[in-house]
Amino acid sequence: MSERDLIGYGEHPPAVPWPGGAKVAVSVVLNYEEGAESSIAHGDEADEDISVFGGWSSPPERRSMMKESFFEYGSRAGVWRLLGILREFEVPSTVFACGMALERNPQVAEALIREGHEVACHGYRWQGTVGMPEEDEREEIRRARESVEKTTGVRPVGFYLRDGITEKTREILVEEGFRYDSNAYCDDLPYFVPAGESEHLIVPYAGDTNDARFWGPGSLGTADDFVAVLSDSLDMLLHEGNTVPKLMSVGLHCRIGGRPGVAIALRRFLQYALAQEGVWFATRADIAQWWIDHAPRGAR
Repeated sequence: MSERDLIGYGEHPPAVPWPGGAKVAVSVVLNYEEGAESSIAHGDEADEDISVFGGWSSPPERRSMMKESFFEYGSRAGVWRLLGILREFEVPSTVFACGMALERNPQVAEALIREGHEVACHGYRWQGTVGMPEEDEREEIRRARESVEKTTGVRPVGFYLRDGITEKTREILVEEGFRYDSNAYCDDLPYFVPAGESEHLIVPYAGDTNDARFWGPGSLGTADDFVAVLSDSLDMLLHEGNTVPKLMSVGLHCRIGGRPGVAIALRRFLQYALAQEGVWFATRADIAQWWIDHAPRGAR
């Protein structure tokens, strides 16, 4: 069993300047999952049992067309609103995309590549690999990668799963040619971990600067709440970035962040962030490659 690392970089993390001397690398992440969730309509035994309206739910063993429509908002409307905002501000994003979701909406796959976004592998279905035997996990990872590559024409180099990974996942990712994964929430900088006989890069994700906090009972109620969290996070990281440049993730889900009253928070935050000195908006693939090329050996 792998040992937990509760120390990381410790008191003195490596100071790795981002391009142009930027103090914070900001990674905007769109999660494109709609159509890959558990669904009786797609032949699954149960519907995805996700609470909406602050607590409403329905029996997962019974098909709920109304609940399906909450997911469908993301693929029908939300994704286009978010992509429009990113286009307006000329900000690239990384899209954690499920293979099945892109297969069911090839227009989205085409738009992501056309507009210069990175498409990272978010599994074939919206699920994890915890509990899978190694060979089943390897097949699942390959299936997801091949699906994303087929719909986009680009082989993904990044990886992130909804419900977590196994102790073998990262070794498999190295063998399958992935550059990084984001199944970690434990740092404000990328870091390397052992993976079999090799090493593997982690580009950490974040749950606080994430629109998932609007979902169900949540902890955010308005766009202003979200803007405050995002802007305050950036301000703190810019301050720290005077000595140690940092990484910030902004997580969005098309069926949540794509809603008008949440999407406007993205517009306001981008307006704010682009007016600050020392901010580099980048895809996670670019962040990963920069770290691979420039991090000192002590950051490995």
